[in-house]
This record gives sequence, C-alpha cells and structure tokens, in this order.
Amino acid sequence: MATADNGGGVGGGCEPEVSDSLKTFGAVLKVLREEARLTQEQFAPLVQYSTAYVAKIEQGKRFPPRELLDRSEEVLGPVAARVLGAAARSLTRKAGLASWFRQWAGVEEEAISLYAYECRVIPGLLQPEPYIRALFERYLPPLTDEQSELQVVARLARQQLLVERPNTSFSFVVEQAVLERRMGGVAVTKALVEHLLAVGRYRNVELQVMPSLQEEHAGAEGDMYLAETAGHRWVGYVEGHSSSLLITDPKAASHMLQRYGKMRSQALSHQATASLLEQMRGAL
Repeated sequence: MATADNGGGVGGGCEPEVSDSLKTFGAVLKVLREEARLTQEQFAPLVQYSTAYVAKIEQGKRFPPRELLDRSEEVLGPVAARVLGAAARSLTRKAGLASWFRQWAGVEEEAISLYAYECRVIPGLLQPEPYIRALFERYLPPLTDEQSELQVVARLARQQLLVERPNTSFSFVVEQAVLERRMGGVAVTKALVEHLLAVGRYRNVELQVMPSLQEEHAGAEGDMYLAETAGHRWVGYVEGHSSSLLITDPKAASHMLQRYGKMRSQALSHQATASLLEQMRGAL
C-alpha cells in the first residue's frame, strides 16, 4: 500500500537509501562530544534529550532537531557549534524517500499553502511516530528493520515543515473512517488522537474531518494533494501503489482546487473536528 504523503508516500516509498548526510552529522556530533570528554549519558541531559535519542542521532537514525544546535553551543562551545552547523547544512530531508515522491517533497518544502485530502491513512505530515511504525510494520513486501527505520526518520524529518514554515498555511481533510480504523491498535490510536489535537492548535494548521455519513461529498476522485508555489501557481499530486503523478497543468490543478474547496465546506469545521477528537480520546 503506497499512500501519498501518507507517508511521504507511505510512499516515503521503499527505497531504503542510507543517508550519508545524516551519518556524517552523527559522526561529527560524536567526535565533538568526545572531544568535550562527555559520554552520551552526560551529554544528553545537557541538551535536554534522552540518551537513546542522542544515540540515534549519532548513528544517523534520527534527523536532528533545530534546537539541538543551539543547545549544543552552550555545552560544546562556539567553535564546535559552527562545525556542527556546517554539518547540519549538508543534511537532506529526502533521504529514505522514494524517487517517485521526491519531486513532490521538494514542492512541499517551498509551498506557501499546502492542502491534503486523505481517505486511506492519516497524511504523513500528521502521523505520530507510533502510527508511522504501525504502517511500516504492515508494509508488503516486508521491510528489514533498517529499511523501516529509514522510512521513520524520513517521515519525522518532513514533519518539521509544520513548525519551520509558520507562514505556510496547511489544510488537511481526513475521512472519519481513517480515524475509526484504529490502525495499530488502541495505544497507537490514542497517540494519534493526542498528536492531532496538539498539531491542530498550531496557528498555521487547519484540520477537518469528513463525516462518515455525508450525502454531499466532492471527494469521489480520491485522495489529493495541492500546493501553492511562491509564484502563486497551484500544482497537484496524486499517488498510489508505488507510483505518483505531479499535476502542473493549470486547468487540471484548478479542477482539483475546486473539489478541495467544496470538500472543506462539506467537512466538519476545525472546531467541530477538535470536539470530535476529544470525544474519541475519551472513548478510547
């Protein structure tokens, strides 16, 4: 099941390339930490992360948060911070993403408006880590642990867009059935609902649920993604079964935008969606 940004696509597809840039950053951090005569156990609390999290960053298995650079300067000093900053600038978010998804991933990073409608899984930009892992545990053909870990890293890295681009408007319309499916079980669903409630409080994010019972529904064409470029041009994206299509024709993109606008009017409001999520959380 390749799902659009549902994973990036779950898509983040399954081309499990090891990110040389992530490994390099991790190696640089490890050398600087050791030069400061700090163990991982000593360094982790100083930068306000767990030892396990620091270990994964040093192994190239986690995309380093921006806060790590600022906190590292206080611990390792300004010279080490400049070295670490140089290593950070070489990082790529596209490591672990399928080749057929990367073009859209590039569009995402520059978009000033980003819209998504999903009826299969939660959009990748909204997936908490337990949900991501539940998806890849069920991926067919099965993935190795290393392949799965690369997919998780890539997806979590993409989600930084929500906080790193506060002037970008994000809109998500998700079918209620996707939430009620309880992918991965009750614990995963609880984590998902909590995460959606938290992300829904971001000022640049609008989250709407499309009710299961809805006689007027403009989404019969299926999942869709839309992005407004810096030049105020709209492009669309659709995906499925390890393939994708970037839609740049203005007329076709306009038709998608019309359908998406109609769906926003048919779905629950942002406030009503938050209330529904609160109810779901209470019932779990």
